[in-house]
Amino acid sequence: MRALLVVNPKATTTSARTRDVLVHALASDLKLRVVETGHRGHARELARQAAEDGETELVISLGGDGTVNEVANGLLEPHGPDPDGLPRLAVVPGGSTNVFARALGLPNDVVEATGALLNALENGRSRTVGLGLASGTPDTDDAGVPPRWFTFCAGFGFDAGVVGRVEQQRERGKRSTHALYMRQVLRQFFGDPHRRRGTITLAEPEREPVEGLVASIVCNTAPWTFLGNRPVYAAPEASFDTALDVLGLTRLSSTAVTRYGTQLLTSSPERGPRGKHAVSRHDIPAFTLHSQVPLPFQMDGDHLGLRTSISFTGVRRALRVIA
Repeated sequence: MRALLVVNPKATTTSARTRDVLVHALASDLKLRVVETGHRGHARELARQAAEDGETELVISLGGDGTVNEVANGLLEPHGPDPDGLPRLAVVPGGSTNVFARALGLPNDVVEATGALLNALENGRSRTVGLGLASGTPDTDDAGVPPRWFTFCAGFGFDAGVVGRVEQQRERGKRSTHALYMRQVLRQFFGDPHRRRGTITLAEPEREPVEGLVASIVCNTAPWTFLGNRPVYAAPEASFDTALDVLGLTRLSSTAVTRYGTQLLTSSPERGPRGKHAVSRHDIPAFTLHSQVPLPFQMDGDHLGLRTSISFTGVRRALRVIA
């Protein structure tokens, strides 16, 4: 099988020696080409070329969720979703959280995940997954924003602000740790001018809009994220086999943050955040999030700047994944 291994050399939890062992193991079973990424967007370019060359059958992402997101977007860029015609996607987790890989049921250890990948290839195991698509909304200031796919989540408002703060700290040389993340949650809480009076409206076809959201989390699967080995479920029913789920919060006072933070930390596949300030939606094929003011936006943990309006589509059967 002809395969491309896209390696992010800055991946948080992999060393050069580990990567060498991984490459050797994969090359014993695959006709493998290995390319290290050199800049932001490089993984997307490589995956797009693989989707267009007509020879590559498998693209393997070695890195974190950001690398996976780029590879998925590159595979889908030329012709859109085509699970049977596009190269298959495989993931070896090398980042700090690796939500997509773990949601697929893969081990969070690089060596164990490589063994699981080789076993899946040997036994012909794969599955088709749905993805989310975020686009600029027509007739708004963001109408010209190019569409982009996400594999496990997007966020508009509070949580995206946290992601942006974490990215700023990482650019200053700080390691991506859960302690760093929690510090940025607190800074976002005290620095967010809209946390008491939300500016976001959730608009769905043939349904009354929900106004006044402070935070809006869009999930394509569950869990939403991990804190160490603890899975966190913002939308427990979300699945790669359905459209998109949404959790919206209309208030983030100190009391509300304590309540919903505790509910997230104790969430399970059967029970997520709930209460009078929580709005939940399951399996929505299309909807739009509007804001009265520009707010932070993130997809798959990648901060994408400020937006005022995003249109979302849940696309079933987008890619075939080795798992």
